[in-house]
Amino acid sequence: QPAMTPPAPITAPDRTGQDQALDLPLSALDRHSLGVAGGKAANLGELIRAGFPVSPGCCVTTDAYARVAAGAGLDEILEALATTAAGDTAGLEALAGAARERLLAAPVPQVIADAVAQAYLALGGGEPAPVAVRSSATAEDLPAASFAGQQDTLLQVVGVDAVLDAVRRCWASLWTARAVAYRASNGIDHRTVQLAVVVQQMVPAAVAGVLFTANPLTGKRRQAVIDASPGLGEAVVSGAVTPDHFVVDTPTGEIVERRLGDKRLRIVGLPGGGTARVAVVAELEGAAKPCLTDAQIRELARLGARVEAHFSAFSPLGSHHPGAPQDIEWALDTAGTFWLLQARPITTLFPLPANAPASDRDLRVYFSFNVAQGVYRPITPMGLQAFRLMGSAFAALAGWPVLNPFTGPTILVEAGHRLFIDITPLLRHPIGRRAVLRAFQNMEARSAEAVGALLADSRLQPPARGPWRTVRPLLAVLSVLLRTRILPRVLWALLRPAAARARAHRAAAEALALGNLPTDARLEDRLAAVERLLLAGPPHFGPYVIPAVIAGIGSWAAAGALLGDLASAGERQTVLRGLPYNPTTEMDLALWALAQRLRADAAAARAVRETAPERLARDYLEGRLPPLLQAGLAGFLNRYGHRGVAEIDLGLPRWGEDPAYVLGALARYLEIEDDALAPDAHFRRAQDEAGAMIAGLVRRAGAKSRLQGWVVRLLLDRARALAGLREAPKFYAVAILARVRALLQPVGEALAGAGRLEAPDDVYFLTLPEARAALAGADLRPVVRERRASYERERRRRHVPRILLSDGTEPGTASGAVPATDGVLRGTPASAGIVTARARVILEPHGARLEPGEILVAPSTDPGWTPLFLTAAGLVMEMGGPMSHGAVVAREYGIPAVVGVPGATERIATGQEITLDGSTGTVTLHRLQSGVPATPAETG
Repeated sequence: QPAMTPPAPITAPDRTGQDQALDLPLSALDRHSLGVAGGKAANLGELIRAGFPVSPGCCVTTDAYARVAAGAGLDEILEALATTAAGDTAGLEALAGAARERLLAAPVPQVIADAVAQAYLALGGGEPAPVAVRSSATAEDLPAASFAGQQDTLLQVVGVDAVLDAVRRCWASLWTARAVAYRASNGIDHRTVQLAVVVQQMVPAAVAGVLFTANPLTGKRRQAVIDASPGLGEAVVSGAVTPDHFVVDTPTGEIVERRLGDKRLRIVGLPGGGTARVAVVAELEGAAKPCLTDAQIRELARLGARVEAHFSAFSPLGSHHPGAPQDIEWALDTAGTFWLLQARPITTLFPLPANAPASDRDLRVYFSFNVAQGVYRPITPMGLQAFRLMGSAFAALAGWPVLNPFTGPTILVEAGHRLFIDITPLLRHPIGRRAVLRAFQNMEARSAEAVGALLADSRLQPPARGPWRTVRPLLAVLSVLLRTRILPRVLWALLRPAAARARAHRAAAEALALGNLPTDARLEDRLAAVERLLLAGPPHFGPYVIPAVIAGIGSWAAAGALLGDLASAGERQTVLRGLPYNPTTEMDLALWALAQRLRADAAAARAVRETAPERLARDYLEGRLPPLLQAGLAGFLNRYGHRGVAEIDLGLPRWGEDPAYVLGALARYLEIEDDALAPDAHFRRAQDEAGAMIAGLVRRAGAKSRLQGWVVRLLLDRARALAGLREAPKFYAVAILARVRALLQPVGEALAGAGRLEAPDDVYFLTLPEARAALAGADLRPVVRERRASYERERRRRHVPRILLSDGTEPGTASGAVPATDGVLRGTPASAGIVTARARVILEPHGARLEPGEILVAPSTDPGWTPLFLTAAGLVMEMGGPMSHGAVVAREYGIPAVVGVPGATERIATGQEITLDGSTGTVTLHRLQSGVPATPAETG
């Protein structure tokens, strides 16, 4: 492929008078050239400079596009796009079409035409040669958003005029409806995107296709997936053929899967320019033979691994970690040489922890703390810092101090700005694996199934142990029990439950007092108080609260074992309805009580009913609400203002800072006119049902033995007195997080005022040591800017794995992921009862509206969701088990619930009538009512 030495780039002055290159050879570019060359060209230049086989080419720079776009009159369209919602498909499409038409009609300055002609002719040694003309946007082929296929590529372009026309068409393709919609859905400002164009020698392809250096379907790293077909790769990329398909274990070179395609069509280049689709007689072309030999398949897999390793060197995870899996287009020429046509990151894979092993021989199993808490969104860096410090505190309490408390115990890992727990050591211990499986069976049925399957993996088998190695972990557990005095405190709680509750509350108050400081405290003292709160606070109240919870749940379980066949599972669950002393239940009932007081005050009720919650929240903070509403809301927030949706992340505002959600809940409560639907009536009925059930169970046990009846009553009484504290550990921990947030806010304000952060809330995108460094003078604005961008990208991720393996796969995604097709979705029974009502699918509770008597359908819930529970007729959750938060609260409110229902938020439509059976764990879907359209899930 002859090519003359590239001539000097043609330049022209920009608006500031500075000369800017209009064309550049690919060999002059690298990964830092994004702004001038776009993602595709920058990546190709990076590959060329690293010595990879890339055919010669040049880049018509973004400055050339900017000059043409400036003459196209796009400003008005860009302003309209900035205010058009991502969901307004018709509006986006109309604006995209208008932009495309204007760009196609805009004149191309002669200096740009000359630059394109010069660069093109240089590729053919002065003669017209076939080239590929590819779009290269500045928001394309990036680590966070690939934009694959969003802009145009034209193949086998021959002649100066044809190339210039192809370049113009590429420019216009920045404004296709699909490209505009993609940018809108990814939150990318259309005004910031520019387009360069790659002009590259065509490879005379005998075979071409795509290569993924990680399996895009399973997420498995170090596994190459190759699709190949004779002719140009466009046949594979466009889906015009069923390609040969190969899966290769990259480290070993073993071809673990092969599936041959039909080979009935080839796309070939025409000598005079353009391409043609050629039908092939399969029998004559040997369709039964693969188009690549095994040696070529392995060679291509190795080439892809080298590309991934090169880009991984720039990844935060390091060069020996698969931190940058690649989506590569390639061609095999007639001489048997592989060429790389483009490489982009695979952006759909869930990130791996930074310390994930680099070899599949060492398998690690990570359990999502986020999903367990019903929080799918990412956690801010300071929020993660808090958990690392609290983890270090509990490790020290257990007798296993952490060398660096700021990094936390090694079992806490971060992936995708979310917290995971490495449960591998437990799964490799004969007793630990049974304990984990039992815990998951109570928490989340699908996770239990996945973990159960994992236990057969040879890499997780307990190693051969002598007697001492088996007994040693048990001694460690015994040491923890002795150090924390859990067992004596469990017994004390059983003997004196009221005193145990009071002591737990005092311990939490003492823990919060560790953060008390004078109002004029130095900023350094505030950070010291943050560290003190997180390291000393949870270990102070945990040894008092947790034993009481163990005593309550243990009493209920012991009563169930003693009753045996005398009580069904549903009857045992009924005992836990309407539990007292649950801080989340008390919070919701306190909010309902406030609504009833407001109902009696005309001014307050009118304000809540007729004013937007956001406006009411501003008026509250300024002290301008009607007196009863102002005082009543202040009283509620004084007790519960530390709570919020996704409250485990201290980087998010509390209700005390922004009570809009609470005010919205009050407005919905005021709409309840039917006394039978009143939440306090619901709760009283639940208490009455529990009391009647206890009396019945005691009678059954007493019929067998008076002693047995007495013991059952005692155990169930203790369960009622203590099991409600199950929510208390989180309640108190969140109070500490809120106190930490309050301590950090003045630090953020000071750092923003000093120019070391851009905004006060940026302090939550630092770690504690970084905050100290900022106080000492470090400018951390670039660090925060990068983290915020990454955080926002992760916020848009739709799926977070419950369990993630270190090879990138998610166990259990195949089994149970597809709901039943007979109109019945199946999950885990969580709260007994049957209800038929309209469904309301809600993905985020902020601003969501649940009408009284509707069934709430949600991915998962945390305590911030529970004000919705008070008006719900039932609950369906995609995640969770019988002991998860949503199930527990549903039981206490006496509403039927089914949890762990795969695909519930996708299969159920808002407005659809469904029947929920909380005893059998089924959700029956009925047809939508006539005239009632299905509406999308609410995201607030």
